[in-house]
Amino acid sequence: MPVNAQYNVAAPQSLPVRLAGYQRRRMYERFLQASEIAPDERLLDVGVTSDRSYEHSNYVPAWYPHKSRITAVGIDDAAFLEQEHPGLTFQRADGRALPFGDRSFDHVHSSAVLEHVGSRAQQTQFLRELWRVAARSIFVTTPNKWFPVEFHTVLPLVHWLPPEMFRATLRKLGRSFFADENNLNLLDGGALAAIAADAGISRFRVQSVTLGGWPSNLLLVAHRD
Repeated sequence: MPVNAQYNVAAPQSLPVRLAGYQRRRMYERFLQASEIAPDERLLDVGVTSDRSYEHSNYVPAWYPHKSRITAVGIDDAAFLEQEHPGLTFQRADGRALPFGDRSFDHVHSSAVLEHVGSRAQQTQFLRELWRVAARSIFVTTPNKWFPVEFHTVLPLVHWLPPEMFRATLRKLGRSFFADENNLNLLDGGALAAIAADAGISRFRVQSVTLGGWPSNLLLVAHRD
């Protein structure tokens, strides 16, 4: 199966994609509640994608109403967002080295990117950069490693194996792209809390949204004093 620019193999309109859209709507509502973002505040969305196969591929640019307050960044060319959402600013950039000054944005949002930036050291650097450019809050989502289905490969349970066995299994199943730590490195709540602390983030909370009563996605929420 081909891997799209959103690091996913699920077909558009498939059940996994519809469920993902439902969960993203819930996470977007949680972001609005947690940040208490005001219409005139500056919002940075880190990790927008060139993928256009899912309606929710770039949900903050699509759903947040105050487009002129959004700056969207990603490693893909997503300049089309400026045409689709007039007022929005797109800049191509790596979330591990953001080209902005300290506290340049009131709020920083990033959804389903942290698991794709590489090793724990790289994930820590990613969070450190988000926190550096945030004046008020950050809101980061990532899949929960202990959910029974791995969202990107749509495979059950194999991601519960020790990392080397998990990656070897992916290679045997023809999912070599996801066997590379640089493309997929899943976290549980404890690991997310540990890298947030290592990144120097204060006053953070690790929360979740559930699917079928099981925590499916982790939420890192942090506010400055």
